[in-house]
Amino acid sequence: MDGHAIPSRPVVLLVEDELFVRMATADALTDAGFEVIETANAQAAHEALKDRTDIRILFTDVQMPGSMNGLELASLVRREWPHIAVVITSGHLHPESGHLPEEAVFIAKPYSEQAPAKVIQSLLF
Repeated sequence: MDGHAIPSRPVVLLVEDELFVRMATADALTDAGFEVIETANAQAAHEALKDRTDIRILFTDVQMPGSMNGLELASLVRREWPHIAVVITSGHLHPESGHLPEEAVFIAKPYSEQAPAKVIQSLLF
């Protein structure tokens, strides 16, 4: 084994159109030991999902620009990549569990800096 090998960290696909919220969440997830792929909309997230086979978690906002919102993206992920855990967040909507994709978790905004990592860790470990 060479000295440059990096231990595998769980990969989180973070989908958030608000730049500062995305940056703060990405920093907190990175500090908690995750590798983070950042996208600003569902279309970019869908491209990342097609390109990467190591994504373990989708963490998505509901409302964002583009032709697909976060709930639609979460449903797509549940259908096409059922092994990926799904966490949905919103400051505007508070969907009831029946409106979420199967086994998805919802976090209301604003959330504490540690909340996303805690929820994700509970899903993975």
